[in-house]
Amino acid sequence: MENISLGRTLTVLMLGAFISILNQTLLNVAIPHLMNDFNVSATTVQWLSTAYMLVNGVLIPITAFLIESFGTRSLFIWAMAIFGAGSVICAVAPTFSIMLVGRIIQAGGAGIIMPLVMNVFLTVFPPERRGAAMGTMGIAMMFAPAIGPTLSGWIVEHYTWRILFIMVIPLTLVDIILSWLWLRNVSKLSSPKFDVLGTIFSTIGFGSLLYGFSSAGSKGWDSATVVISLVLGVLFILLFIFRELGMDSPMLEFRVFKYDIFTISTFIGSAVNMTMFGAMLLLPIYLQNIRGFTPLDSGLLLLPGALLMGVMSPISGSIFDKIGARPLAIIGLAITALTTWEFSRLTSDTTYGHIMMVYTVRSFGMSLLIMSVQTEGLNQLPRHLGSHGTAMSNTVRQIAGSIGTALLVTVMTTKSTVHLADYGNAVTTSNPSVTEQIGNLGQTLAAAGGLPPETAQGAALQVVYGLASRESAIHGINDAFIIATWIAVIGLVLSLFLRRSVKPSALKPIDMRKP
Repeated sequence: MENISLGRTLTVLMLGAFISILNQTLLNVAIPHLMNDFNVSATTVQWLSTAYMLVNGVLIPITAFLIESFGTRSLFIWAMAIFGAGSVICAVAPTFSIMLVGRIIQAGGAGIIMPLVMNVFLTVFPPERRGAAMGTMGIAMMFAPAIGPTLSGWIVEHYTWRILFIMVIPLTLVDIILSWLWLRNVSKLSSPKFDVLGTIFSTIGFGSLLYGFSSAGSKGWDSATVVISLVLGVLFILLFIFRELGMDSPMLEFRVFKYDIFTISTFIGSAVNMTMFGAMLLLPIYLQNIRGFTPLDSGLLLLPGALLMGVMSPISGSIFDKIGARPLAIIGLAITALTTWEFSRLTSDTTYGHIMMVYTVRSFGMSLLIMSVQTEGLNQLPRHLGSHGTAMSNTVRQIAGSIGTALLVTVMTTKSTVHLADYGNAVTTSNPSVTEQIGNLGQTLAAAGGLPPETAQGAALQVVYGLASRESAIHGINDAFIIATWIAVIGLVLSLFLRRSVKPSALKPIDMRKP
């Protein structure tokens, strides 16, 4: 390890993490505007988030190889440069396809930045101080979601969404300059062999799996495309796992799952990500497209919860150092499950204040467990498995977040269609009560607007269809939140089995070459 200034190193790394997270949270509130500008559906537009997280997930396993090959300094500078190039493409994108390419390139940089930052923290801080250290890092990570949605809402409402990408470009350039001046290598360099076949297996596997989940919304779960994609995904992921287990120096070390606390914490983190990322996409659609709130209103609603997460992050870290992750995880997931269930009861009259309160309480629950659960699992691993543990934890969580987002948007889309069909079955000419109500509405419109009876009757049918579409969309979102609630409950059950990690030096050695 070279002589480093800890303060300068952490400043550069946390600024990079802040920029990449800020960019992701800026986009969520703008999703409804992007749907309108590019004339795409919710199923299509969600690829801006799911493709971003998927590329993150595919790249994270390679990060351990990249860190050992190129070192902290060079790798970080290149990652920020790639992220900046993607931001430029997104800022000028004339079509949705070009926008998606820009997002994928952005993810190519961001997918390296976050595990690199976590690896440095695990290297420079001993296990007994990691809770507070991760809590400090959490301030930067939570500050971005705090200001992102509100800032995005204000910009989208008054200007163009392109500014969301333009504004991160100078920040990226500043961080590249600072990393060139201040950053030094934290880890030792070696010459690991790049696993080409493993990379191909993991990319095809995770890509096919996510494509299958995402396509189900438009094609249906029984579609040949969806079924083949899911089967291919599972098959190639299994090939990837067997490939890595058979190697002496694997790209992604699956034997870290021999450590029980690490395994449990990773799956809890996956459940949290599936619940969290899906909601971050569904709420802006509900608030703006269905309820008619402005983007600024949508951003302001998320602000108190994000600020609370930023305040609670170092506090949760300090509590974790004293009592461990189990109490924090149980309380946090209980709150998360209850508030997510509350979101499954949205109506066309749910008040703005109620939604804000539920989201804020939900954010408080998540602030107790996001960093603490992951740190508990990583603390169990011996030092030589630190980078592999970070890569595995982040990979599984990112892939879970991608699948969760795709799954919940698919549930929303398919269930909305089912509910609309149910309304269509109820609103028929054979239903005298409905026919009478539509007739009365037609007469009211004819009298109010001076319309011919036939025109007024057609307008009445359009009004009824619009109301049915609105209610169907709300019910579809509620169904998606019910699925998210069950995912949170699974995480809560798993948290009951967490226990305090012992120091890695006290662990009985495990022969990592045994399958």
